[in-house]
Amino acid sequence: MGLGWDETVYVSQVGGDAPAAFFSAPRARGVSLLVAPIASWSSSTPLLRVFLALLAGLGLYLALRAWRGLFPARVLGAAGALFATLWVTLFYGPQAMPNLWVALGALACTGCFLRARADVRDRAALWGVAAGAALMSWMRPTDAVWISLPLVAVLVHDRGRRRPALWAALAAGLGSGAAEWIAEAYLAFGGPAARLADASAIQGGLGWNVAVLDQLRSLRGQSLCRPCDGSVPPAWVIAWWFVLPLLAALGLAVAVRARRTAPTLLPLACAATAAVPYLLLIGYAAPRFLLPFYALLAVPAADALVHLVTAPPRGRRPVAAVLVALGLAAHLTVQYVVLDATVTRTTAAHHDWARTAAELRRLGVRPPCLLTGHRAIPIAHLAGCRSVQTRGHNANTTASDIVRAARRQPVAALTAPGDRPPAFARHWDRYRGGGLGIHIAPARAPAPRG
Repeated sequence: MGLGWDETVYVSQVGGDAPAAFFSAPRARGVSLLVAPIASWSSSTPLLRVFLALLAGLGLYLALRAWRGLFPARVLGAAGALFATLWVTLFYGPQAMPNLWVALGALACTGCFLRARADVRDRAALWGVAAGAALMSWMRPTDAVWISLPLVAVLVHDRGRRRPALWAALAAGLGSGAAEWIAEAYLAFGGPAARLADASAIQGGLGWNVAVLDQLRSLRGQSLCRPCDGSVPPAWVIAWWFVLPLLAALGLAVAVRARRTAPTLLPLACAATAAVPYLLLIGYAAPRFLLPFYALLAVPAADALVHLVTAPPRGRRPVAAVLVALGLAAHLTVQYVVLDATVTRTTAAHHDWARTAAELRRLGVRPPCLLTGHRAIPIAHLAGCRSVQTRGHNANTTASDIVRAARRQPVAALTAPGDRPPAFARHWDRYRGGGLGIHIAPARAPAPRG
C-alpha cells in the first residue's frame, strides 16, 4: 500500500532515505519512536507493516490481560475479537499512526487502574497504569488527558481513602509521555499554550461542533473526511456504529444486576470522554479518531454478547447462539467489504504518488532536491527530496527561499489537475506525472514576481 501522508511525516523523522518532513503542532513523537527499530535502518514498507502488525497484536493481548480477574477470559477473548475485526482496526493496525496505540494504552491503563484501585498492593497493576498512561501521552497528549478525566474523577471521589501510589502512577505516566511534547513546545512553538493554539488553528479551530454526521460519512472508508460533505453511507454500512454502544449499554445493565458495576462503568466513562473532542469539538472526521472509543466499548459489549448467549434457559441457548453468530457474520462481512474498498482506493492513490516520484527522477530531480506544492510531503519522501510549503498548515519557507534553493539544487513545484502553479513557478518547465502537474526550475530560476 505504500506509506500514507501522515505516516511519511512520522517515519521521515527517524528514516535516512529523505530529509525529515515538517512536523506540525498537533503531532507528537510517539509514532516515530515506535517505528525507529525498523525505519532507522530499513526503507522496506512491507517489513515495517509486518513489524507494526505483530506489535499491535501483542499490544492488544497485553491490554486485554490487564482485565484478567475483572471479566472472564471468554469475555476478554470476545472483546479482542470484536475490536480486532473492525475495518478501522485492521486498516490502521499495520500503519505508522498514533490512534490505535492510544486505544491500546487506554484499554491497558483503565484495566490496571481498576485492579490497583481494588488492591493497592498490586504493584504490577500500578506499573500498568503508568505504562498505559505513558503510551497514550507519547502518542497524543491531548487524547491522553481526555481519556484520563474519569480516572482522575474516581481518585478525587476516593479522597477519603489514601491512594498516593495510584495518583503517582497515573501522573508519572502522563507526565513522562508528555515531557518531550512540552519540551518541543517551548523550543519550537513558543510554549505549550502557543502550540495548543497552533494545533487548534490547524484543526479548523476547536469549539462546539457536532461532528456525528461527519463520522458517519467517514465510515464508508475515508481516511480523512475534510470537508465532510458527502452523503451518509447505507444503513448496512453504519449499523454496527449504533449497535456497539447499545451492546455496551446492555453490558452495563448486566453488570449492575450482577453488582459489579465499576469494571463496566469506568471504561464506558473513559470511552465517552475519549469521543468528546472528535464528536463535539472539531469540524471534520476520520474513522481512526474513535479507535480509543471502540476499544473501551469492546469489553462491556463483549460481556453483553456472552450474556445474550448464556443467560437464556438451557433449551433456548442454541437459538440465541445461532442468532448472535448470524449477527456477527453479517457484521464481519460489512467490515471486510469496507476494508477491501478502502485498501484498494488508498493503494491506488499511493501508487499515483510513486509514479510522480519516478517521473521526477526521470526528469533529473534527484537528491539533494526540493519539492513544494500539492502532495509534496509524501512524494518528496519517495523521491528522496526535502519538502517545503509557502502557505497552509505546513508553511515553513518563502518563495524567495525556494528560488534561491533552485540555484543550488533541482527544485520542482507540484500542482493538482487544473490548478495554476505558484507565481514563482509560472515560467518553469512544465511536465505531468502521476496525474499531477510538475513544474521544474531551470538551472537559474527567475526571481519571484510580486
